[in-house]
Amino acid sequence: MMKKHKALLAYMLVLTVFTTYVVMDTFVIKRVYGEASGDGSEAALQIEDNNGSGEKAEDSSKDISADSDSDDADSSKDHGPGGKNGNGHGAPPSGGKGPGGKHGKPKNGFGSSSDGSADSGSSENSSDSSSSSTNSGISSAGTSDTYSDDKLSIKLKEYTVSGTAVHVAEVEADSADYLKTAFAQGSYGRNVTATTSDIAESVDAILAINGDYYGAQEKGYVIRNGKLYRSTASSGSEDLVIYKDGSFEIINESEVTAEDLIAKGAVQTLSFGPALVENGKVSVDSDDEVGRAMASNPRTAIGIKSDGTYVFVVSDGRTDESEGLSLLQLAEFMENLGAETAYNLDGGGSSTMVFKGNIVNTPTGGGIGNGSGSERKVSDIVYIGY
Repeated sequence: MMKKHKALLAYMLVLTVFTTYVVMDTFVIKRVYGEASGDGSEAALQIEDNNGSGEKAEDSSKDISADSDSDDADSSKDHGPGGKNGNGHGAPPSGGKGPGGKHGKPKNGFGSSSDGSADSGSSENSSDSSSSSTNSGISSAGTSDTYSDDKLSIKLKEYTVSGTAVHVAEVEADSADYLKTAFAQGSYGRNVTATTSDIAESVDAILAINGDYYGAQEKGYVIRNGKLYRSTASSGSEDLVIYKDGSFEIINESEVTAEDLIAKGAVQTLSFGPALVENGKVSVDSDDEVGRAMASNPRTAIGIKSDGTYVFVVSDGRTDESEGLSLLQLAEFMENLGAETAYNLDGGGSSTMVFKGNIVNTPTGGGIGNGSGSERKVSDIVYIGY
């Protein structure tokens, strides 16, 4: 009898230790990666403990979960990017000018890369409180805030869509160089996170939204600011590719390699999905939802109009004041804004917009029903800045 008790005790101890390690490895231990190596394999990674020391290790192939609420399927993408495959449109638009090409006509002829200098610019608040309605059930409260200098113009607008507060930033720029991405803590890796506002502050972003939470997965292309960090394809994943000329394209990772995208001039890939609008038309339907996500959710999206204007969109949700949008509602709204191409990013508690250092929306990172504006920590942001 004593032997049986000892064996059971030993088994329970081993199980406890193993479970503790798995939880720590998934949610706590930071893994800071390097760029992808030339042969397409993942570079060696650095494991950091709480004291900042580390040792070399090799990346494992197991799936990992995002630092998210268990109820928020938008941030646990093991189910694939929205269950919808892309078309893999191939090479980027030719011509090299303007954020147009295949998915939009250039409005501002983009010249050479910015030298990084910035004018002091001007910032003004607009008290435009006029309200207008459309036949699509969308009401607008007008422009709520602006930023402008001789290179950038940003207008922040507020809408109500089916009882949901939606925040839209329209960006006109004389160079695609001002559309950038940034990693939490300035590092690419797993469990390396920070709030959208903290990441935005670290890079002096004028406007920022949460990105695709690449750190929740170990597969899927990661190209950021022209550098290839991860080249392992996620079969069927539908990505948004942003090229050096500012143009947008939807691709399928099963149909093109990350190295080919770099060769074609890709500077950013965002891998969450699905695509919302392609060629000016809604590309999802009522059956397209992200895994177990509720139909009505906080959402984050990015798009481009035919004239080259970028649109950053964040909808509130999961509160008494704002229900949230379905993917179809979000797609229809992006189409209504005039987007030629639009793409769904990480949502739920991650959805956050920051403008001129202030959080614009009401994030629910603290959980369902939390309207306190509590931000969830994320892996990355998409932003406008110098």
